[in-house]
Amino acid sequence: MSVWFEGSNNIECTIEQVKQSFENLGDHYAGIVSLMPGLTSVDLVEQGNDFVIIRTNEGIMKRTNIARRDEADRVTLEFDEEYQAGSKVTAKSHFLNEFTATDEGIKHRAIISDVKAPGFLGFFYRTFASASIGNAILTSYKTYLEK
Repeated sequence: MSVWFEGSNNIECTIEQVKQSFENLGDHYAGIVSLMPGLTSVDLVEQGNDFVIIRTNEGIMKRTNIARRDEADRVTLEFDEEYQAGSKVTAKSHFLNEFTATDEGIKHRAIISDVKAPGFLGFFYRTFASASIGNAILTSYKTYLEK
């Protein structure tokens, strides 16, 4: 596993709120993605037990092999993502999101790994986008779960 981004933040909510948010994966992921910078249009196209397909103004996002593990004070969510941003770049990666109850609320830890993005534009994505993408994900979860 080649880690591309790893970061964490604190979210002011309960573990029960996190678990409830994951009850409908389509609504959950569409809500999180809609808070990402630069995405002005986010539509849930299809969802199943372990996948969601979302259309954004940039392209098609497929999140597959979604696996959720619940413990009393922790929820872990993993998935693979393929994001085709127009005809220019297709990025593939693996996501791990871990939510742990603390005295202050929830500690959210996000890891993005195994990033593949071919071509010239893919090189720039792989080289320069990790911090902006990773921090945007942390911020989106915080905003979404604190609402």
